[in-house]
Amino acid sequence: MTVHDTALSDVKLIEPNLYRDDRGFFMVTFEQQRYAEAGIVGPFVQDNHSGSKRGVLRGLHYQVRHAQGKLVQVLQGAVFDVAVDLRRSSPTFGRWAGETLSAENRHQLWIPPGFAHGFLVLSDWAELAYKVTDIYAPTWDRSLRWDDPDVGIVWPHDPGASPMLSDKDAAGLLLHEAEVYA
Repeated sequence: MTVHDTALSDVKLIEPNLYRDDRGFFMVTFEQQRYAEAGIVGPFVQDNHSGSKRGVLRGLHYQVRHAQGKLVQVLQGAVFDVAVDLRRSSPTFGRWAGETLSAENRHQLWIPPGFAHGFLVLSDWAELAYKVTDIYAPTWDRSLRWDDPDVGIVWPHDPGASPMLSDKDAAGLLLHEAEVYA
């Protein structure tokens, strides 16, 4: 596999080795030792699978306790996947990194604990699978506003169109109002 830096040094884009022949393809989506050598460490305690239609924006989610690292990949379709650094002590606090993940490019994104995560569906339908390093803890679950001008995420959507949001995500807080990490 090849590990690429993103706009945020702790967020990594992973390009797994893909082996193709006339039957199809094979790839390793996770191998503990190799990922640990790349700085992607678990333990991973839960796998999630999400499906959404075009224009859905999920996020930006994080947990103020039981912070989750996420290893994200797209199984069908395409998304623009985003991480926002919420570690107040970090030199990149409040900055974001975004990558297009798709079933075609088969890339993965590693988002360590301490970051908010979200994605915008670019295809008619997209399915994501992701591993997380801690349990889902709804009491500590938070949402950062997807369109916070201080964060300034450049989402690849039609300028006149608004993304489809859950009620929770529509009520997300601005960075200056949000609970963040030390």
